[in-house]
Amino acid sequence: MTSSPRVQSMNVAEAEARSTMGTAAAKKANPFITHKAVSKSLRKLERSSSGLTGSDEKTSYATPTETLSSSSSQKHTLNAASILRRHEQNLNSNLSLNASFSSDASMDSFHSRASTGRLIRSYSVGSRSKSYPSKPRSVVSEGALDSPPSGSETKKRCAWVTSNSDPCYIVFHDEEWGVPVHDDKRLFELLVLSGALAEHTWPMILSKRQTFREVFADFDPNAIVKINEKKLIGPGSPASTLLSDLKLRGVIENARQILKVIEEYGSFDKYIWSFVKNKAIVSKFRYQRQVPAKTPKAEVISKDLVRRGFRSVGPTVVYSFMQAAGVTNDHLTSCFRFHHCIFEQERYV
Repeated sequence: MTSSPRVQSMNVAEAEARSTMGTAAAKKANPFITHKAVSKSLRKLERSSSGLTGSDEKTSYATPTETLSSSSSQKHTLNAASILRRHEQNLNSNLSLNASFSSDASMDSFHSRASTGRLIRSYSVGSRSKSYPSKPRSVVSEGALDSPPSGSETKKRCAWVTSNSDPCYIVFHDEEWGVPVHDDKRLFELLVLSGALAEHTWPMILSKRQTFREVFADFDPNAIVKINEKKLIGPGSPASTLLSDLKLRGVIENARQILKVIEEYGSFDKYIWSFVKNKAIVSKFRYQRQVPAKTPKAEVISKDLVRRGFRSVGPTVVYSFMQAAGVTNDHLTSCFRFHHCIFEQERYV
């Protein structure tokens, strides 16, 4: 009475095993689903097998025919379980091989790209790109520069002033030379410095300009005439590094004559500018070779100064003085200071 249900259960288990194997074969395309289904069917077969073993122990009194049928069914169940176990092992090995092959393939692909120089790298948005120095350019808006050019390189000066010239000489050219002067002390200073050109150059004289002012009391004629001549030209005197003894004595004598001119004309300024009728001479030279060392007007002024007792005031010295004091505008027409000096003269008049 109890054997029939057992045989039926075994047949059902066997059918389930066969259907499970058929399902596993059908789902070979998806190894992960197949592996899960096979494991589930294997657990069912193991539970049914253990159930059969327990029931056989309890029913040892069955007939030989029933025992034979039970043992054959058990063999079929065990065979199905072993088949499922081997199938599961094969699936596991296939999965591991596939993973290994895919890993090897990815590594081979990486090495091949690296060896051929085609290794693809992903860059984030904030990755640093190669920067190239930009060339300086002028930004023009509505016909004018947004920011005016700065630096002395943009200024065109007279040909005798270059980028290699002494900075103090460049400043003197850009700010003083050719600007009309009407102060007596400044005029006297420029007359003394122009006379020093016989022994030094403009850059050398300008580098010692502060010493000139200290030695000669800021070129005040009233103070200069009171200077002790022996102390001025004595050894170790600061003045001895500036000019020769003859030139130093000439400065003191010229201070005395300027005081006489001031007494006669009211100022040294009126005396000097009277030779050009209070209007600067505009030469309008285009080239450096056109600028003379002296002019007829310089010779006239030189003769009158000599007549009055001035020393070291030849036509060349006087013309250099006229250029520096703005009595004549000898800036080249291409120089940026040419029109500036004309404007200064017009403003004074």
